[in-house]
Parts: sequence; structure tokens; C-alpha cells
Amino acid sequence: MKKSKKDMKCNVKDHGCGGALYFVGFIGAAVYYISTATSFWGGVLGVIKAIVWPAFLVFEAMKFFVM
Repeated sequence: MKKSKKDMKCNVKDHGCGGALYFVGFIGAAVYYISTATSFWGGVLGVIKAIVWPAFLVFEAMKFFVM
């Protein structure tokens, strides 16, 4: 059975396009940042960093590829 283009598209309203991958990345980043924190506020900052780590990744990639 051949799938139509509509079936192959990401259904954003159902959170099916990378939501799980982002969540796994968030958990991994949170564990890393919290485990390396030396104080309570370092842990809080670690959680904030874990939320926005994709922005850091894209920024550094764009710097590396000179975009």
C-alpha cells in the first residue's frame, strides 16, 4: 500500500515530530548539568541550560560553519 504525502508529513498538533527526542535530550542534559553543579543555584542554572541546549547547539554549529 502506497502512502500519500499527507500521511508522511509530520503531525505537529499531535507532538509527533521530535518531541520525544527533545525530551530525551532534555533529560540527558539535565542529569549532566545537575550532576556537575557545585551549589543549589548551579543546579537551577543547569535546569535552565537543559531547557535551552538546542539553541546553544545551533548557535555553535552556525559559528563553526560560518553562516
